[in-house]
Amino acid sequence: MLNKRTGILGGGSWATALVKITGDSEIGGNINWYIRNTDNIKHIKKRKRNKFYLSSLELKTEKLNLCNNINDVIENSDILIFAIPSAFIKDALSENNFSLRDKYIISAVKGIIPDSNQIFAEYFNKKYQVPLQQIGIIAGPCHAEEIAAERLSYLTVASQNPELAHAIAEKLKTPYTRLNESDDIYGTEYAAVLKNIFAVASGICHGLGYGDNFQAVLVSNAIREIKRFADAVHPITRDIKNSVYLGDLLVTAYSKFSRNRIFGTMIGKGYSVRTAQLEMNMIAEGYYAVNGIYEINKKYKINMPITDAVYNILYKNASPETEIMKLTYKLT
Repeated sequence: MLNKRTGILGGGSWATALVKITGDSEIGGNINWYIRNTDNIKHIKKRKRNKFYLSSLELKTEKLNLCNNINDVIENSDILIFAIPSAFIKDALSENNFSLRDKYIISAVKGIIPDSNQIFAEYFNKKYQVPLQQIGIIAGPCHAEEIAAERLSYLTVASQNPELAHAIAEKLKTPYTRLNESDDIYGTEYAAVLKNIFAVASGICHGLGYGDNFQAVLVSNAIREIKRFADAVHPITRDIKNSVYLGDLLVTAYSKFSRNRIFGTMIGKGYSVRTAQLEMNMIAEGYYAVNGIYEINKKYKINMPITDAVYNILYKNASPETEIMKLTYKLT
């Protein structure tokens, strides 16, 4: 499996970081890279840099087969790593002419597929009949900006297929990355979705002027919310204190690189949702995620006060000041 051809789909910061990691790995091999923007492809070939994301990062273009045709990348790759925002997955695959059943499908998406309200693994399993044994998840805690700077980072690869998890982990090993392996694809993926919602909440509170003391309470309640949700949706034994759950939440809620925290901060400072989205150069997955989780939770009825507060602010036009004040009485 280590010799299988790899394709990376997406032109954003996380896709660019994954291209760097696989390019720096001893066994990463050549990479088929799908980028929709043809001008950016020309720029990368000429300048060895993605002009829109992580533009200071020099890429090993000799290892890259850049292409704006998703069909070519799918046809010529055995392993497909998706780093396209969840809101655009359906559109990106609308021109796909190939079956995905014989491919290994890896998600680096960290979001909910809109409309169907499914996590990545469920969507590809049900929509494209990809067996769960051929699906994997790449999770943090990790920011693309620190990968670009080669700061030591930890990643977790989750799959119900141990051989697949190990192969992907090997492909992502570099001097600046450490890899963990897990079989908890549901918990790993839902935690990655939920932490974006809680990072939005953290940003809202920061924008409203709440301090570190309250942020600590917010995040400690958030990890319990993740545990309640993951245990209800997919009840297995998992240690919620592991870095793939708690660590990913912490870095997303606190880091200056967190686009979801930035988005939330803008909302807390009085920006409308639309204005905040227009101001940002990147997608805040938490905006789409909170709607999906809210809809899913209609079935499970889990106590999720932070999620409910963010949903009310983003989708019901509730006052951030009022919603967060109400939330303060629900946290412990």
